Amino acid sequence: MLILGIESSCDETAASIVGDCRTIKSSVISTQIEEHKKYGGVVPEIASRRHCENILGVTRKALDDAGVTLADIDAVAVTYAPGLIGALLVGVSFAKSLAMSAGKPLVPVHHIAGHIATNYLTHPQLEPPYLCLVASGGHSHIIEVLSYTRFRVVGRTRDDAAGECFDKCARAMGFPYPGGVHVDQAAQTGDPTAFRLPKPTVAGNEFDLSFSGLKTSVINLIHNSQQKGIKLNYNDLSASIQSTISEVLTDRTIRAAEALGYRKVALAGGVSANSGVRAALSAACADKGFEFYMPEKSLCGDNGAMIACQGSYNFLAGITADESLNAIATLSMDEI
Repeated sequence: MLILGIESSCDETAASIVGDCRTIKSSVISTQIEEHKKYGGVVPEIASRRHCENILGVTRKALDDAGVTLADIDAVAVTYAPGLIGALLVGVSFAKSLAMSAGKPLVPVHHIAGHIATNYLTHPQLEPPYLCLVASGGHSHIIEVLSYTRFRVVGRTRDDAAGECFDKCARAMGFPYPGGVHVDQAAQTGDPTAFRLPKPTVAGNEFDLSFSGLKTSVINLIHNSQQKGIKLNYNDLSASIQSTISEVLTDRTIRAAEALGYRKVALAGGVSANSGVRAALSAACADKGFEFYMPEKSLCGDNGAMIACQGSYNFLAGITADESLNAIATLSMDEI
């Protein structure tokens, strides 16, 4: 079985061919980072335009690299939610046209489910059920993976996601976009105990997360120091930010795993590339005797392979769509 996966939810135009659910035959990504860097973040209108320009070439290259044609493909999978609505519409419209013209089934894929699926591409032995922490620029979720196509959210951010906190703190320190990777790099030579930063908790659900208070605290610290002419050690501050976020994410995930009886824990999403988060959750799972899984760093960001992988399982479960499929900017995992 060969599935073509198309991803265009933010600023990467990506396409991939995945065989037998877990084998990457090709993966092509056209990133817009350099263009958006001058604005300090993703500009939705520009992102949508670039997707329009790149999606055909990216898809054609994915087919060529895999040595297959559309006739060889069993289905076309596409991210339909959540994400930037204009960007999503480009991918959904293209995938619908492609599937219809080629006479192939169309498979809708939730973006977060795609991130979870990156672990199947890295770990052939991993099977549901297990608990997964999905952390990225727009999402921070603790999710029960009940089956390949059934999920239950047990914890989520009430405000800012972990990745947004990384990026906003990085911006305040003057690091270029995307800031998270620069915080990670600076943290390697910093002291994680140099700054005492808040670890917000929220009422109502012990597994929920909040990062707006941490973000605000760091930004105020930087602005106050600048006003007083005090030069902060940004390596130490980066290490402290990374340590705090890693500790909060790890604490909630481990507590949820223990409460719900899971012995398998996975990590996914863009923030899963962060060395501090990877190390902290890995160490905590080892201490508890849990099996721990995380994707290769090359699969942590948005890519077409994760959509093709999850699309494979959706297709096997009979989850398909017709020409009425529309893009959805906001859609909880509980609603799919």
